[in-house]
Amino acid sequence: MHINPRLEEAVVKVLLWLFTLITVFVLFFIIFYILKHGLPVVNYQFLTTDPMDMGKSGGIYTTIIGTIVLTLVAILIATPLGIGTAIYLTEYTRENKITKIIRFGSECLAGIPSIIFGLFGFILFVTKLKFGWSIISGSLTLAFMILPTIIRTSEEAIKSVPYNFREVSYSLGSTQWQTVTKVVLPSALPGILTGVILSVGRSIGETAAVIFTAGSALRLPTSLFSSSRTMAVHFYIMAREGISMPNAYGTAAVLIITILIINIVAYRLMHKFIKKYS
Repeated sequence: MHINPRLEEAVVKVLLWLFTLITVFVLFFIIFYILKHGLPVVNYQFLTTDPMDMGKSGGIYTTIIGTIVLTLVAILIATPLGIGTAIYLTEYTRENKITKIIRFGSECLAGIPSIIFGLFGFILFVTKLKFGWSIISGSLTLAFMILPTIIRTSEEAIKSVPYNFREVSYSLGSTQWQTVTKVVLPSALPGILTGVILSVGRSIGETAAVIFTAGSALRLPTSLFSSSRTMAVHFYIMAREGISMPNAYGTAAVLIITILIINIVAYRLMHKFIKKYS
């Protein structure tokens, strides 16, 4: 049976619009539901006071600090490793068995469930290396988790830089490292930044890997070897054990707002760099 091309095109457009609206509806429904129940709890006192009575009362100040420190350390560890690997794969080697093995390993690493990362971090960092439940154990585990994202996004961003840029740089007498640092990386920065921001979002929202390695202490961390509880872990524990659902929703609302702000900032920075280097 022959279908009119115009009718087929119209049906496809309607279906695509429908799928898009469903996706957007689900997103806004989740955000609306969490903010509706959580925002009434969120105030200055909630953000600046420590949890008390295992989270039944008080705020989430220590969990905010724990989330920031854990994520920051993980990003500081993973970003140089990820970008360095991407530079090596794209600029300093040709396609061969070694690069295929590295990419295959990176893709396998990206597919490992977070609970497995948590078990790995617990056995290696907490038990074998005797770091204990601490920020450094959690950060190292998170760094391994987000490493594939940074590698792949950085590699694709570097590949997207036209080869003519490199040729012009070499013709002016620049070394390969000068070309990479002065020409390639600035042009690829929006894509690299996007990967780093996505990794920040995943680190902030991670629960399974963190609870096995960083622990769930409610006290303020004093060093990298202190145990700490992140906002995601705090929300999980309170919701699972039914300690305080209002505070659980308040923590979830802060998490969602934080991730939204990160995404908006990343979007603005990305477009700023695109305008600058286009």
